[in-house]
Amino acid sequence: MSNTDTHTDHSRAGDPGPEDTAAEDATAALTRDEADAREIGAAGSQLSTAPREEPLLSGPTLGPIGWVRWFWRQLTSMRIALLLLLMLSLAAIPGSLIPQTSADQNKVDTFITEHTTLGPLYDKLQLFHVYSSVWFSAIYILLFISLIGCIIPRTWQFVGQLRGRPPGAPSRLTRLPAYTTWRTDAEPEAVREAALAILKRRRFRAHVVGDAVAAEKGYLRETGNLMFHVALIVMLLAFASGSLFKSEGGKLILEGDQDGFSNTLSQYDDFTSGPLFDTANLAPFSFSLDDFIGTYERSGPEIGTARKFQADIHYSAGPGDTEHKGVIKENHPLKIEGSNVYLISHGYAPSVTVKDGKGKVVFHGTTPMLPFDKNLSSSGAIKVMDGYRDKNGKKDQLGFAALFVPTFGGKGQMLSQFPATDFPVLNIGAYHGDLGVDSGIPQNVYQLNTKVLKPFKDAKGQILKQSLLPGDTMKLPGGAGSITFDKGPVKEWASFQVTHQPGELWALGGAIAAILGLAGSLFIQRRRVWVKAVTGPDGVTVLEMAGLGRSESAKLPEELGDLAVTLIPEAPPAPDPDADDAGEASAAVAPADHAEGAEK
Repeated sequence: MSNTDTHTDHSRAGDPGPEDTAAEDATAALTRDEADAREIGAAGSQLSTAPREEPLLSGPTLGPIGWVRWFWRQLTSMRIALLLLLMLSLAAIPGSLIPQTSADQNKVDTFITEHTTLGPLYDKLQLFHVYSSVWFSAIYILLFISLIGCIIPRTWQFVGQLRGRPPGAPSRLTRLPAYTTWRTDAEPEAVREAALAILKRRRFRAHVVGDAVAAEKGYLRETGNLMFHVALIVMLLAFASGSLFKSEGGKLILEGDQDGFSNTLSQYDDFTSGPLFDTANLAPFSFSLDDFIGTYERSGPEIGTARKFQADIHYSAGPGDTEHKGVIKENHPLKIEGSNVYLISHGYAPSVTVKDGKGKVVFHGTTPMLPFDKNLSSSGAIKVMDGYRDKNGKKDQLGFAALFVPTFGGKGQMLSQFPATDFPVLNIGAYHGDLGVDSGIPQNVYQLNTKVLKPFKDAKGQILKQSLLPGDTMKLPGGAGSITFDKGPVKEWASFQVTHQPGELWALGGAIAAILGLAGSLFIQRRRVWVKAVTGPDGVTVLEMAGLGRSESAKLPEELGDLAVTLIPEAPPAPDPDADDAGEASAAVAPADHAEGAEK
């Protein structure tokens, strides 16, 4: 009896209403799905090695061992791994917004001093050293364990699948999402042999099971999935090693300075390292700055824009190594002994000569100035700490607050108009007294603490200041001496950053492998195909083809249809005795009676 007839009979009897009919339909659909699962059986198993997901809030009732097993399954589930990855990304945000002790301890101290409430709170929460904090490490380790716990069983299961063979065909191929059938006069054995050869040519793993050929393809999907997870572990290990064993330091070097730089801790202007880095392992290389070349746009809307920054150096990889010439440019570091030497900034270092009241030279040399605008207007401090005596023969110290402009813009324009030294001017303010260098308190070599110094006064009683051209001299009052802006080209300096970051290549390789693995897991479909050939009741061979994929895809019916077209020459359709035209026969890829979207 049809469903319509059944419904009509119930209506006449007055028993179930529309709600009961809907419930019966739902029950029938559920029963049909269960029947499908039983029919497909092993044919649909092991299409993926993904672990079975369990409800997050459904705890076990098996005691302590059950709780441990439940916790382990939750930790190694995909949703927890993604959650931990998100938490790790969020946990890294404070490290880029709040000063870190590993990068600049002075900034941390300044922050704590200026923020009397937040500073101590951040310190207790370990926000000044985020990447070595307990909570960040806990997330990192849990993510690492989650990935390991996910990969090992999946790999073991995948290896087992590779060693096995595709399962045999289910009893009813019509239950599968993609299906086609036709009758042929070819013998069943010949059909199976032809199907086996075609599937193997198309890189299916295929074999004959009973009266059907079972084939499978798309193992690279799971390979890509495993590659992605392994790559994440490699990246985590690379980042961890880079954080623990890294070192980074800065050094300012004057061009033409023969002493240059040697890779020892005392040579750095500033230095930071990971907690497990040993300074005794610093590579013994050295280098000197021969010449710095900087060119700038001379006209147009981009006037003053840098066009070329280049540091010509000579370097040695160790005490016994010969000197080599090299060039360091922006984004083109010098790679030496596992370290990268980057060019990060540059500026000018005017040369001055300071004499005491008797004409004795007490200081002669270059002083680096720090730029504070795009045209390299620079400030600095010239400090004469030893050898100077005042007019009474008493030991004293001199300090000069200096402002250097490479291109002077005229009176009232004390900022540089262009970054090149077209019209260099050095403005000097003179002081004397105790510079504080012997107090034991660290101070900035580029700044002068004028609060504790006595200024030299001019005839008007103002602080003695004067703008000097190359070759000009400023006399100090009362026969206290003089300072001269030396003639000749103004020397330049370059600042270099020496970075040792282990694990960089591993991190790069892991990132590339992760992208490739993710692409494979997203765009490759794992699918199975069966070709069944049996002799029908009338002695004619009945050929059935069906396909099953891990997920619904329009490509599966297309691929099955293409296989059917390829197989037809080996198993041509037999005439249909029920057709109007006995010579007319065709094969079509059709969906199962409960599936949608299969193509003809």
